[in-house]
Amino acid sequence: MAKCEICDKEVKFSMQVSHSHRRTARTFKPNVQTVRANVNGTPKKVKVCTKCLKSGKVERAI
Repeated sequence: MAKCEICDKEVKFSMQVSHSHRRTARTFKPNVQTVRANVNGTPKKVKVCTKCLKSGKVERAI
């Protein structure tokens, strides 16, 4: 499953409750992108969530 390599954000499971109170399982999936980033000075493909990309925790490779 999708998991951010920086902040370890992963899929969460919860219950979806209908109006009649029937409960079914549902998932909350993070927005994980595969990007080329500089890891220890070398470009490498990593799976990163968009929150880490926006906040500047990942330096993209050119």
